Amino acid sequence: MQQSRYHQVYAQWQNDPEGFWRDAAGSLDWIKAPTQIFDKSAGIYGRWFTDGVCNTSQNCLDRHVAAGRGDQPAVIYDSPIAGAKRTLTYSQLLREVELLGHSLKRFNVGKGDRVIIYMPMVPEAVVAMLACARIGAIHSVVFGGFAAHELATRIDDAKPKAILAASCGLEPGRVVHYKPLLDRAIEEAHHKPETCIILQRPQEVASLIEGRDYDWMALRNELEAKGAGPLAPEPMLATDPLYVLYTSGTTGKPKGVVRDNGGHMVALNWTMGALYGVEAGDIYWAASDVGWVVGHSYIVYAPLLKGCTTIIYEGKPVGTPDPGAFWRMISEHKIKVLFTAPTAFRAIKKEDPKAEYLQNYDVSGLKALFLAGERADPDTVKWAEDILKVPVIDHWWQTETGWAIAGNPLGLGMLPIKYGSPTVPMPGHDVHILDETGKEVEAGKMGSIAIKLPLPPGCLPTLWNADERFHSGYLNEFHGYYNTSDAGFKDEEGYLFIMGRTDDIINVAGHRLSTGGMEEVLSAHPSVAECAVIGAKDSLKGEVPVGFVVLKAGANAGHDQIAKECVRLVRDQIGPVAAFKTALVVNRLPKTRSGKILRGTMKKIADGDAWSMPATIDDPAVLEEIAVVLKNSTIA
Repeated sequence: MQQSRYHQVYAQWQNDPEGFWRDAAGSLDWIKAPTQIFDKSAGIYGRWFTDGVCNTSQNCLDRHVAAGRGDQPAVIYDSPIAGAKRTLTYSQLLREVELLGHSLKRFNVGKGDRVIIYMPMVPEAVVAMLACARIGAIHSVVFGGFAAHELATRIDDAKPKAILAASCGLEPGRVVHYKPLLDRAIEEAHHKPETCIILQRPQEVASLIEGRDYDWMALRNELEAKGAGPLAPEPMLATDPLYVLYTSGTTGKPKGVVRDNGGHMVALNWTMGALYGVEAGDIYWAASDVGWVVGHSYIVYAPLLKGCTTIIYEGKPVGTPDPGAFWRMISEHKIKVLFTAPTAFRAIKKEDPKAEYLQNYDVSGLKALFLAGERADPDTVKWAEDILKVPVIDHWWQTETGWAIAGNPLGLGMLPIKYGSPTVPMPGHDVHILDETGKEVEAGKMGSIAIKLPLPPGCLPTLWNADERFHSGYLNEFHGYYNTSDAGFKDEEGYLFIMGRTDDIINVAGHRLSTGGMEEVLSAHPSVAECAVIGAKDSLKGEVPVGFVVLKAGANAGHDQIAKECVRLVRDQIGPVAAFKTALVVNRLPKTRSGKILRGTMKKIADGDAWSMPATIDDPAVLEEIAVVLKNSTIA
């Protein structure tokens, strides 16, 4: 293992944060280079590169074409569901972005206007985001197929002048009808967008409403036929918004996370080399969706800022057609680095525990696997290490931060891996573990994870039209800090351990216990594919932990036997203080479309509290299955 430069680079940032980010900014093209790197008097906690002028689209496209990369693939689209593949070079992607930009300008969409993007995983989703960035419009991507009501709430908050959508999305075995959902959302919303541009997919041609709806390709082809020329990138202040991305709020009202132009591109470009260890020309795959923050940061912007080839995958880790789906992608497209959620690997492990499908493919070009989005349990990490023979790197961040708070920097030379830890804070993040009074706790003790202000470039400066909500939700709990709402601890060597959301720390008879720690024990059982632990109400102890386990294919022992073994494991490894007495075997766990387990909703069902169907749920039927299992158990 090469000697890591991490400590040297982190110290360099600590000693001169402005100089550090000035150097990082120098790798990009500026219409007017910033002279003020950080202005602490601007914004809520200060702003980065306040006098810089730039364009993100220009840095993702024109810069690489000018450098001779025009014929390099920028985007590879691979859809096992549609049975379609397509490659766009940097020059071709630039042309598509210019043509869509011309179309938007035809409908008077310009700088500062909002555009909602409601798209599946197709290349046009990338084109849509970059076209908005090019003309200075603020895009807000809503996950394709989101329910009409959820789309309506975002329309009312963002107030878009236009919506870019597709006629449909594709799931294994079914077509998701986007256009009827879009029509219902606009009908429900108080704000009415003036224009909708619809990408008609071959699987479903949607009906268009005259005067409002326009055919994407018809507009494009008309411009092409008329010989539409280049489209100059709009000069944007570094502090102008690039996009708004909605994330779930505790009140039920979505929070619009704002991302600016300058700091965002500087931070993301820096991470590609330093954290992920990739350079221009490398092929990089973030197996996520453009509707989530990972899709924004690491399907679209970061790889294209760096000059990599990025992958748009319209498929699943299993079932499209089999558990070898990811291995085919890595082999066929010569992918160097893969970034996905632990859920994806747990799904593969469940269907193919011995990784027999891997033997059909040459994945020797893969240099690293990165995991994020939820806790990466050690059992899954070790399984992936064993079968792939490459570093498996857990890292931790949030929609709000836009890039890693903590990670193991492959590009700076890896630090030793500690299972269960996303390793160490990245430069820019001064991470502290605080008690309820805001005092730092000693190493090894659990507390609230907070980042000392200012947040680094690329993190949210505020919420869309909600400065006070930003303050109260993130900054008020600990003065001078951003509260991540995650709980965990640091060890003696400064490694971070994220044990769950603050409200995932359960209080059992006065003992603060981590559900994440219990999940770690359960996932080590040889028959367990994945698991979740919640704290259920208990009249005696306040809360008691309840485990839900999904078994691997071919698990030999009976359900009752495995449940008893799981209970014994937790009691052996954490102790009787955990009061862990209930492990329930379920067929599957309820998850969002991005793979996060809906522990909060499971807890409400267990507690008998009122609950509503989360808008982000992948399959609503799973919650009913959970309710039945709980009803038949002794805790309900």
